[in-house]
Amino acid sequence: MKKIVVSFIFSMIFLSAFAQKDFQGMAVYESKTSTSDFKKRFEGNKEITPEMQKMFEERMKKMFEKTFILNFDKQASIYKEEEKLDVPGQGGGGMRMMSSFMGGGGTYYKNVKDKNYTVDKEFMGKEFLIKDSLKIYNWVMESETKLIGGYNCYKATTVIPASKTDFRNFRPKRDEDKKKEIKSDSTKTDANEKKTNFMDGIELPKEITVTAWYTPEIPVNQGPEGYWGLPGLILEVNDGKTIILCSKIVLNPKDKADIKAPNNGKEISQKEYDDTITKKMEEFRQMNQGPGGGRSFEMRMNR
Repeated sequence: MKKIVVSFIFSMIFLSAFAQKDFQGMAVYESKTSTSDFKKRFEGNKEITPEMQKMFEERMKKMFEKTFILNFDKQASIYKEEEKLDVPGQGGGGMRMMSSFMGGGGTYYKNVKDKNYTVDKEFMGKEFLIKDSLKIYNWVMESETKLIGGYNCYKATTVIPASKTDFRNFRPKRDEDKKKEIKSDSTKTDANEKKTNFMDGIELPKEITVTAWYTPEIPVNQGPEGYWGLPGLILEVNDGKTIILCSKIVLNPKDKADIKAPNNGKEISQKEYDDTITKKMEEFRQMNQGPGGGRSFEMRMNR
């Protein structure tokens, strides 16, 4: 009986806060992507020294572990990476270019009422303003529940096409696929034609299964990155390699955020932006083909 009364009081307090005309909330998310598969990519590569591998792993950790802030109200939100000072010697242009593939950088604005979004992105010195309709997720509601930060959360899953411009989706090629490529390369008459490019050792899956955990106790149709469409704030997202977990929630914070769409950059659709990035990635791959491709990749990453 006591537990029911406490739960009722908590619900009344929250509903009172949410009913306010100027209701806002703030959530902090920690994003982490597993890099174990990429570490295996260097095994047996004589061109990469232990020092280079260690340095690369440190760079990868910096890119794959990020903190984001989500400010939201009843119909819109802004999602942005927490600003941190760059440490001297911790990577330059090459690192910033790769970081743009990791879901970071820019402000992600979602308006769930109008079902559209706006993202400002910088890529290779150019500013883009991506405007498009929100992706419709075919969520499958599950009965499984768990607690996240004291909130009761429910499980939902969906399957989506893998984004070609999100490096977190890439996977090292399977051993059988590598053997086929080695056999194909062995038929070439010129040994210099063999590809040793880092990008040739990874591939993109066709689909990704996404698992989300949302709480009806915060009844807003929002979540991290581009995720939305559930009857409650999404507190955790897991696609198998990347986990985005909410670590802090503040309802009606004292300092209100300015929740509005960014407006800097060349306006472009998501497809146009993806085509631009895909083209640049292919150019990057070709630049690093041939003997020393792996070393060339390392040098670019460290600039």
